[in-house]
Amino acid sequence: MIQKKLAGEKAAEFVEDGMIVGLGSGSTVYYTIQKLGELVKNGLHIKGVSTSSRTSSLAASLGIQLVSLNEVEKIDLTIDGADEVDRNFNGIKGGGGALLFEKMVAKASAKNIWVVDQSKRVNALGSFPLPVEVIPFGYTHVNKALQEIGFKPVLRTENGEPFQTDSHHYILDIHTGSIDDPHALHQWLKSLTGVVETGLFIDIADAVIVGEKQTASIVTK
Repeated sequence: MIQKKLAGEKAAEFVEDGMIVGLGSGSTVYYTIQKLGELVKNGLHIKGVSTSSRTSSLAASLGIQLVSLNEVEKIDLTIDGADEVDRNFNGIKGGGGALLFEKMVAKASAKNIWVVDQSKRVNALGSFPLPVEVIPFGYTHVNKALQEIGFKPVLRTENGEPFQTDSHHYILDIHTGSIDDPHALHQWLKSLTGVVETGLFIDIADAVIVGEKQTASIVTK
């Protein structure tokens, strides 16, 4: 899609020589990584910290040097996608299943830029199912607690089996409806024993690049 390509490639303009760059996951940041691969071939020197095995494979195939999060004190800039972004720059992420690693990399970053197409911008979060990462042991009890609150959790599957994240956890996708208080919902979900992380990314994005029909616009707080 042209909107995703425009947004993804625009984000690459913020990457400077010598940076440690967090490389997100998803269909829009794919174009960022492709563009960075071109720039690396033309002499750009960066190190990438990947948020998923899929991203690692793509980046490595393009000649981008990868280092682990454990090897760096901080990340200069992380570029990632989002499933929804509200007017306050809060987002839902995790549609691709990489929310835990994405959030860890984002929290270690001096700056975070999200790349999205216009359809991802919303007035309030909640239309997109919210991913909740849980440990496999006893996940049915977390599922029951979510059912009791009315969130209609669905265990994410792949090829008829429970989908497993790169850290070998499961994901429950919950249908919350409009989220009036993302902070409170995140805290409540994290209080449930067995929940590892939520797909609510709050107070993380510094800027959002939005792909439009013929250009990409930069939106800042």
